[in-house]
Amino acid sequence: MRTTRALRTSVLLVGAALAATLLSACGSGDSSTVTVNIGYQSKTINTVTVGTLLRDRGTFEAKLADLGKAKGVKYKVEWKDFASGPPLTAAMLAGQVDIGSMGDAPVLVNGSKTRDHADVRSELIAITGYNLRGSLNQVVVPVDSSATTLADLKGQVVSTSIGSAAHGMLSTGLTSAGMSLGDVRLLGQDPPVGASALTSGQAAALAQFVPWPQSLVFQGKARLLYDGGSTDIATMHAVVADQRFDQQHPDVVAAFLAAQRETTDYLNANPLEAAKKVAELTGIPVEVVYLYNGPNGLVHFDPTIKAPLVDALGKLLPFLKGLGAVGDLDLNQFVNDRYVRTLYGSDYDVRSADTSAPSKLSGPDPVCGGTVQDPATASEVWFTGKDTTSVARTPACLLRQIAQSNAQVRVAYVPAADTGLRLFAAEAVWVSDPGAPADQRLLPFAVKPDADRYLGTHPGSSILDYKAALAAR
Repeated sequence: MRTTRALRTSVLLVGAALAATLLSACGSGDSSTVTVNIGYQSKTINTVTVGTLLRDRGTFEAKLADLGKAKGVKYKVEWKDFASGPPLTAAMLAGQVDIGSMGDAPVLVNGSKTRDHADVRSELIAITGYNLRGSLNQVVVPVDSSATTLADLKGQVVSTSIGSAAHGMLSTGLTSAGMSLGDVRLLGQDPPVGASALTSGQAAALAQFVPWPQSLVFQGKARLLYDGGSTDIATMHAVVADQRFDQQHPDVVAAFLAAQRETTDYLNANPLEAAKKVAELTGIPVEVVYLYNGPNGLVHFDPTIKAPLVDALGKLLPFLKGLGAVGDLDLNQFVNDRYVRTLYGSDYDVRSADTSAPSKLSGPDPVCGGTVQDPATASEVWFTGKDTTSVARTPACLLRQIAQSNAQVRVAYVPAADTGLRLFAAEAVWVSDPGAPADQRLLPFAVKPDADRYLGTHPGSSILDYKAALAAR
């Protein structure tokens, strides 16, 4: 009898706790209010279409207001800002986040960690931003470092976020150089801590993800040593959602992705305006934001789930398993394109197969003439005091435009001659090739070894710094 009474009491307590949890989730104990908890990373600029920019524009709240009127329900959005993916995953495991965004490695950890908990099991429902080459992860060193390749880091301290895609990029890069992670002294640190370690001399290199490497390059505190695009493994950030929340509130999830699509379309149509807003909200220099999020930028913003991105997750999974960061994860079950497929309708298959830049650099070249079209050479300059940028057909035409202008340059961008990687023109390694056509005689490269390879096959070519390249136009 005592056992039966205890069991009944236990059941009542569990029921009360569950009710309290449900009421809490519905906000202020009001059963007519549904609280939607959104986890995002404000300073991870390739998730701005589901975070910083989306929140600022109020698009999701507006859609929920319309949905609420139709259903007689009030919706309340709680935005929760995280420094990285791991704490966001911890919040999802605790039932405190319904929809979140994070990078590829944290996404896999998220899916693996939630697999065994039916009440918080997650699924990948959309992509935010991606780079098919993997160029969102890079290794930088102090500007006065003697290192020119990853091999030069042997025995040195390298800061990275353990278990991140940048960590995986470092491992793959070292393997390509005939080394392993054991050949360097890894320092597991969050990006801002690692950046401080690099600039203070505590670390010889920093292996990190967007926007940290290029932020340091722009500030003149570091130079690029190795681009993750050399691994040729795609990297991306994605949206994950609590599967049970999906089932309970499919219209809310659909509204969120519809708001993401509108925000994505806005960013792709107005890249400079969007970059200015993101910079204002995050404190990240607008010149850095625009490097990544501008036309022909390092990040392609598109919510559709593309096959190469899922394949890249499959390639990253064994690395994370080797670290003990994830267990078994069936990507066929974890990746769910149902919502974005419905969102784009009959256009989805074509859209998801398209990996071209959704925001392209174009316009007339004011110095060399003609129209900017080829993304492999299209260049851009932002003169101080101007609200818009000016374009050039080639990097050589860009240098000519800068040299002929009396205006001060705020920032200029060029694509690397060999890979198309978008670079700060002032930080590129320039090569003069007198044997090339006039508009192509000055070529930018990301790192000196790339420029050296070009010199090896083009006799008479020589390396120039930026100032000399301007004078040699």
